Amino acid sequence: MAVPSYSQAPWPRVSVVIPTLNEERNLPYVLSALPTDVYEVIVVDGHSVDDTLAVARKLRPDARIVMQTRSGKGNALACGCAAATGDIIAMIDADGSTDAGEIPSFVSALLDGADFAKGTRFARGGGSEDITRLRTLGNRMLTGMVNLLYGTSYTDLCYGFNVFWQSRLSTLGFGATTALPANGSGRLWGDGFEIETLINIRIAAAGLAVAEVPSFERSRMYGVSNLCAFSDGIRVLRTILYERFIMPPQKRRFPDRRLLRRMSGAPSHRQVDVAGRSWAASDPSARLNGVGPRSAARQPRLEDLGVESAPEAPGRSVNKRERPVVASFFRGS
Repeated sequence: MAVPSYSQAPWPRVSVVIPTLNEERNLPYVLSALPTDVYEVIVVDGHSVDDTLAVARKLRPDARIVMQTRSGKGNALACGCAAATGDIIAMIDADGSTDAGEIPSFVSALLDGADFAKGTRFARGGGSEDITRLRTLGNRMLTGMVNLLYGTSYTDLCYGFNVFWQSRLSTLGFGATTALPANGSGRLWGDGFEIETLINIRIAAAGLAVAEVPSFERSRMYGVSNLCAFSDGIRVLRTILYERFIMPPQKRRFPDRRLLRRMSGAPSHRQVDVAGRSWAASDPSARLNGVGPRSAARQPRLEDLGVESAPEAPGRSVNKRERPVVASFFRGS
């Protein structure tokens, strides 16, 4: 009698979400830097008036084009995440400032046990050639405030390179299809550049395991940034205070008893220590096909992949060591 075969957990499929607004000159660089094995590319456009969409379709015929429902970067990310079908969602910028070649390092952090991997420019191995002294100072002050109020140990609050399990998307509370009020201005709460802060606060409040991954930010290649240090800084500050003190208790992402523990000094989230981790190395592209120093990668959790574990065959025990520890992070199902 033949012994039934039981498939091993597949390696995660990575969906890359790229919000765009008049980025026709930057997209060739951004798309060419993507790892070759990504599962899907989702370009979320804010109704560009240049040839952004034409360039995207020419360079990536397989890319999915999504038009955002409102305005602002936050809404674009919400729309892209809602459309993603992969096991992991990676958020990168379309101006060339985030290096898509670093995505494998973030995926490695998830495979090592994190629920959410956030980029940081201020840890060893990270950096920026774009951020000004004023923005650096503001970022440090706002990061310190969040660390104090939420019991986190973040080093970078306002950076948009984030990679996480798709199964954790509901934690972020995105409202991609929420309609604007009749007298709305075109944006809802979280639709703007405050989205990075909103994400970081909510994943901490939900108690997710968070890993900070060193990342290097480059200057925008072409065009002018829509970021305004002062006005967007005020929005970030309002976000921190609103989420902590004003949001109605029934809408918070955490129960009040956890908030009490957080204020007493007990950590509310689980932040992964990057010290000594191989995925914090400087050459992530070397591990695209499983080649590199990381030898103890864990398999994705079945709940992350949206599948149920197979029953054990009668009289047969499953040896987890039979599973390969070297494989492509981006192989499709």
